[in-house]
Amino acid sequence: MLPQKRIRDYGVIIGQLETGPLNKITDVAGVTVGHVTLSDNKVQTGVTAILPHPDTIFENKLIASSQVINGFGKTMGTIQLKELGTLETPILLTNTLSIGVAADTLIDYMLERNPEIGKTTGTVNPVIGECNDMFLNDIRAKSVKPEHVRQALENASSEFEEGTVGAGTGMLCYSLKGGIGSASRIMNMSHGTYTMGVLVLSNFGILSDLLIKGKAVGQELKAAREDSYKEEDKGSIMIIVATDLPVSERQLNRIIKRSVTGLSRTGSIITHGSGEIIIGFSTATKIPHYKPEKLMAVPQVHEEDLDIAFRAIGEATEEAVLNSLVTAEAVVGRDGNHRPAFKDLIQKYGISLTP
Repeated sequence: MLPQKRIRDYGVIIGQLETGPLNKITDVAGVTVGHVTLSDNKVQTGVTAILPHPDTIFENKLIASSQVINGFGKTMGTIQLKELGTLETPILLTNTLSIGVAADTLIDYMLERNPEIGKTTGTVNPVIGECNDMFLNDIRAKSVKPEHVRQALENASSEFEEGTVGAGTGMLCYSLKGGIGSASRIMNMSHGTYTMGVLVLSNFGILSDLLIKGKAVGQELKAAREDSYKEEDKGSIMIIVATDLPVSERQLNRIIKRSVTGLSRTGSIITHGSGEIIIGFSTATKIPHYKPEKLMAVPQVHEEDLDIAFRAIGEATEEAVLNSLVTAEAVVGRDGNHRPAFKDLIQKYGISLTP
């Protein structure tokens, strides 16, 4: 385990369900995550890669879905994903003005591994998510380069850092430093035990709205702080969902919609300037790229099994957001702009996270 203090280490237990061993998205077998962090004065940005399984994903696609809560975002690849219900590349997260280089590099990555693309079969659908880190990062410099994207893809593993890393390096959460957070939940059903994993790139919210298990911690912090600044929610949040639950694309979409319950429990009101976008996939069934001779069998749970999945996605999203907040480090970035770390402020002002 990495030596990062997460929300449970503060005595805050979110929800009712058991977590996976790591309490991260990588508790879903085969899922790995990689980061490249670029942090040097005015450059505060990076890349995060989510690899859904170790096989060739173009040839072994996964059932997938996307959902827009508020569409103030510039993601790539979600139109085809929504239409066909399958994922055929890793998922990359970065800043808003780096989606082009991320997509171009991911396309090259896929072409190298799949020589048939664009020759004997169709093209490929790269999936890229973004948030705007321009407050701390000189986003116009477009510091993310192809080698950074490749490094994130190539160093992916089951263990990964949270907070001020990768795509989360320059992001804000509830007016403080935010970034990458993750959590997981175990779902026990009569026919098996399954895992729901969530990774968030948090860049949204104003401090006065922050809730932790219903406690108005944000208002306490705002009242205690000696410095102040204008609070605006002009960020976004990307929510990446992985599960090994056997579901159809329609069922998966029903599940990922419920991530909003966890998001709202942290205090979000889904403001005009904040884009909330979810991308989810299930590793339970691989869909072959090439048409098989026989009918495909796609197992799926009964609709009445979905309530526990709805609970799991809400709990994991809530905890992932809070983990992104409590693991983040303070940053001074572009033009001297700064955001403090939540963990430093609660220690400074003696604010408890539990009732």
